[in-house]
Amino acid sequence: MKNQNNYHPVARAVKFALAASLSLGISATVAAQEQPAAKEQAVEKIAVVGSRSAPRSISDSPVPIDIIGGDELSKNGSSDMLNMISTSVPSLNVHANPISDAATLVRPMNLRGLSSDSTLILTNGKRRHKASVIAFLGGGINDGAQGADVSVIPGIAIRQVEILRDGAAAQYGSDAIAGVVNFQLKNADSGGSFEVKHGEYYEGDGTGTEFAGNIGLPLTKDGFVNASFQYKNADPTSRSVQVADAQSFADAGNPAIAPLAQIWGSPKIKDDISFFVNSGLDLGNGREAYMFGNYSERDITGGFYWRNPYNRLSVFSNDGGESLLIGNLDDTAGPCPAVTLKDAQGANLDFATVNQAVSALPAHCFTFFSMFPGGFTPTFGGNVTDTALAIGTKGEFKQGWLADVLYDFTGSVGRNESTYVMTNTINASLGPDTPTEFTPGKYIQLEKTFTADFVKYVSAGLYEDLTVAFGAQWTEETFEVVAGDVASFIDGPLTSQGFGIGSNGFPGFKPEDGGVNSRRNYAVYTDLEAEITESFLAGLALRYEDYDTFGDTINYKLTGQFRLSDDWAIRASHSTGFRAPTVGQANVSNVQTSLADGMLVDSALLPPTNPIAIELGGKELTPEESVSFAAGLVYSGADFFMTLDYYNIKVDDRITQSSKITLSEANKEALKAAGVRNVDSFQQVSFFTNDFDTTTQGIDFVASYSTDLFGGRSSFNFAYNWTDTNVDRVTVPPEGQPAITGADKISRLENDLPNHRATLTWNQSWDDWSMFLRSNYYGEYQGVHVDWVGTPEEPGTEKNASAKITFDLEVSYYVNDNFIVAAGAQNIFDTKPERLDFEQQSGVPNNNWGGKYYETSPMGINGGYYYLKGTYKF
Repeated sequence: MKNQNNYHPVARAVKFALAASLSLGISATVAAQEQPAAKEQAVEKIAVVGSRSAPRSISDSPVPIDIIGGDELSKNGSSDMLNMISTSVPSLNVHANPISDAATLVRPMNLRGLSSDSTLILTNGKRRHKASVIAFLGGGINDGAQGADVSVIPGIAIRQVEILRDGAAAQYGSDAIAGVVNFQLKNADSGGSFEVKHGEYYEGDGTGTEFAGNIGLPLTKDGFVNASFQYKNADPTSRSVQVADAQSFADAGNPAIAPLAQIWGSPKIKDDISFFVNSGLDLGNGREAYMFGNYSERDITGGFYWRNPYNRLSVFSNDGGESLLIGNLDDTAGPCPAVTLKDAQGANLDFATVNQAVSALPAHCFTFFSMFPGGFTPTFGGNVTDTALAIGTKGEFKQGWLADVLYDFTGSVGRNESTYVMTNTINASLGPDTPTEFTPGKYIQLEKTFTADFVKYVSAGLYEDLTVAFGAQWTEETFEVVAGDVASFIDGPLTSQGFGIGSNGFPGFKPEDGGVNSRRNYAVYTDLEAEITESFLAGLALRYEDYDTFGDTINYKLTGQFRLSDDWAIRASHSTGFRAPTVGQANVSNVQTSLADGMLVDSALLPPTNPIAIELGGKELTPEESVSFAAGLVYSGADFFMTLDYYNIKVDDRITQSSKITLSEANKEALKAAGVRNVDSFQQVSFFTNDFDTTTQGIDFVASYSTDLFGGRSSFNFAYNWTDTNVDRVTVPPEGQPAITGADKISRLENDLPNHRATLTWNQSWDDWSMFLRSNYYGEYQGVHVDWVGTPEEPGTEKNASAKITFDLEVSYYVNDNFIVAAGAQNIFDTKPERLDFEQQSGVPNNNWGGKYYETSPMGINGGYYYLKGTYKF
């Protein structure tokens, strides 16, 4: 046993903190001063996340942690943080979501096969606020998810990213069922860098330009201010073919059909700017003050679904395309004649015939065919503004009953605002007076958090001091809906004649939809960790949390690591967890455009406690609850490091958006009898629900090796993930009621993400040159397009998209100690994802809506991207 008298706990904490700051800051200091060969020297990776004891190396951690350094993040063609980390961590997936409603503004991510809001996001170890965007069309697994907006974080501001791949709700609270991602900001007090990057896709679109900078400054002689910025613009992409119906109209002579009626691709990003600041000040006597925060803003414009000029409901026709919908603008002028769209055999009439009939209509008779003879395609986008500020102080109590206790007090506030914009669309009920650009409203997410964390090292006769951590947290979460401009929701003079109300595609929020909903919760926790012997580390975490909406919950976590030898160790963890329903999920209402039986229809998302939702099986939301088990093996030799971990996560009462449910006549009559208004205006209804249980299991294998090779220094990193998700239970509806979660949604939850993913990276450095080569393996996945998804109820229609391998390459030349130029490419061989079949397969058409590739492609749909980059370090 070590001599406890000579091993003071505060001294040990200081030693570990210094080790952590030195190792974590190496990319910011050594990178600016050393040649490449020196930069690649092996440095033990130290993680702050996952333990409230002194920071640990990842080989000593009882839970699996990935650490991605700032240098590795920069070797990426994409400047989107989601893409940066997903290429390094195979268990983390990000979909492109080419047409995805609000998810166009904030893309969700998935860790270990769970939804994006099952992963907690931290900045400098402090909880980060959620985005205001709820992913109404989240690609199956993320339907209804409300996670944090990670894309606002610029890579140049990051010292390292720590990804804890283990349930941690007992340590950090809600949202940590799948794990935790902690973004550590740079903290250098000198030096800096400036980058310019320009690139585009091999197909000649998606051109992007980025400027980024970082600077470290002293704050008196005892502190630092480290500031970063990023400014970028990116053009949209298109991976589309003509929509089948649009092509038919063009072939029949309609000159107003656009060459591509509907675009599947990445949205346009304009004036995307982020500022991040991290600062700290030594107050003396073991005390420190710190502050960090950000301001970020961007404009995004994405695609939407094409409106067929013959059969779009409530705009062009209300009888399925048999005749045009014609509005009478002046009843005193007499009735309006009918304009048929079909011939005697039921085929569409040609454009000239229909146009002639429309031209002959009396002046008081109006049809949108005269305004949009080729139909129209709304654009959906908006402005996202994100701000956050955290202020705190930490140190050590020197006297009294709290003597030798380390403390950390923090207050933080985060705000995310999404303002929606629709262009090239109409409020059909306004007839010819409709504008074509609308602001349907905005969502605002506001979170305030205060935490008090304490740590004391207690001599307990063990190999090392017992770490006793305890603390409390108070949080207030607010979700606000702000009404849109009047034209986006008003029911105009043609409403009574069957014309649709509100901006088509995304009707504006009415004043009665607006309002503020809030929730408060507090938590207390304790966390014990001890090296019981030289070989055995054990930990216990316990957390009590109480919400003023649904009540309280208690969760625990047990961890342990046993070192078999100097190089080998085994580790395991067991925990319970929870994810609280967000205030937005419990209260939001919205109208979406969805596809039903080949037709675009308006689908209303209602709060689960709305009478209409209750009629269909809706109930007040309750927390998701999880039980996790994990076990792993660790090897850490001189030049070789390896971990192998198995995990099993069972989640009960998972929250998701229900399937789109059509109200039956019996439902409507029951609701009317109960006094519910406007029932007939709803075609389909969905709501958030705790509807099913899942079990997710998998294996993570990570290995790294460093050696001298080819006259320089080489490092190789391999990571592999296998994840499998099964739906164990789905709520059985009462007899006569439709299922809340359909077979297609279950299939998407289980099959959309690839079961197998892997990356192999080679980093090679010489005196003046360095090279970075990465291969990415994406296993089979379920191919889904908007109008085609295989389900167990339709054997033979499922599509297992084939596995793919892509390669990324970057070559850098160090002109001198300060200036670096680099050229690179993502997906350098332009490997294409699974292409949609343009023929009918098993009698099911799978491309009526113009996409080239399946939306669920884990590698994206845009293909190869090349770029040039210049970096100046000082």
